[in-house]
Amino acid sequence: MKALVTGVAGFIGSHLARELLARGWQVTGIDCFTDYYPRAYKENHLAGLRAAAGLALHDEDMLAGRLAERLDGVDVVFHLAAQAGVRASWGGQFDVYTDQNIRATQQLLELLKERPRVRLVNASSSSVYGDTPVLPMREDAPCWPVSPYGVTKLAAEHLCRLYQRSYGVPAVSLRFFTVYGPGQRPDMGFHRFLAALRDDVPVPLFGDGSQTRDFTYVSDIVAGIIAAAERGTPGAVYNLGGGSRVSLNGALALAEQVSGRTLRRAAQGVARGDMRDTWAELTLAQRDLGYQPAVMLAEGLAAEWAWLNLPDTPREER
Repeated sequence: MKALVTGVAGFIGSHLARELLARGWQVTGIDCFTDYYPRAYKENHLAGLRAAAGLALHDEDMLAGRLAERLDGVDVVFHLAAQAGVRASWGGQFDVYTDQNIRATQQLLELLKERPRVRLVNASSSSVYGDTPVLPMREDAPCWPVSPYGVTKLAAEHLCRLYQRSYGVPAVSLRFFTVYGPGQRPDMGFHRFLAALRDDVPVPLFGDGSQTRDFTYVSDIVAGIIAAAERGTPGAVYNLGGGSRVSLNGALALAEQVSGRTLRRAAQGVARGDMRDTWAELTLAQRDLGYQPAVMLAEGLAAEWAWLNLPDTPREER
């Protein structure tokens, strides 16, 4: 099998590429190395991958015009490239989100409608749900995003469904729930909290800590992504969550337990665009994909803590 992985140098994309190579796939990876966070983190993700047999890496934007060439001979496209960040999606940079999350997806779908045998797995987000009153969150629930980022990810989902219905593109979308683990982006919660514990510095905490999240370890997400390529129903949307709902305060207590240190907290107000609660209903993913999260939060946090303390892991400027 041959795959194209967009966003290959990102947190999830690099883990996915590594697993595909381990399974004997050929992988073409593209990434435009946006400046949303320091490039050193993406280079760290790619360490050990650049020289791997079966992998071709390309530093380029999906909108730059060479995407058709990258699709030659491909069986599956894993579309993980996106402009990330809920809080950063407000304001004058919204055009970056529309370009990377909507226009790039539409351009990819335009090319795939001429290649009806190529499967597409599109990475979406729990952010599409917004503050739904019904928990756990079901795939058929109304979606009312509370951030511009969530709006763009929902738009990309709609495009995938449209091209599946109108042109037969075998596209599946996956809603990821708060993915964490070694290699996590430096702006994401557990990376910030564990790095603050490591460096003994205060960290801003938004809200009162009673908000909840369905935390999902990266290897479980990767397993779900590959299963979606192999078994997903074209046109479907699936939740991929961690199988448990934990409050932020409970998660921070686990982080302190794993590190053996006490977090210095700097209380902040509720951040604009942050959802109150997330919790994935997994029945559909279990039925169609055989998805079953295997890594519980304490184990996953211990793995991320170990990675953050490696000598070659990039560090934030303080």
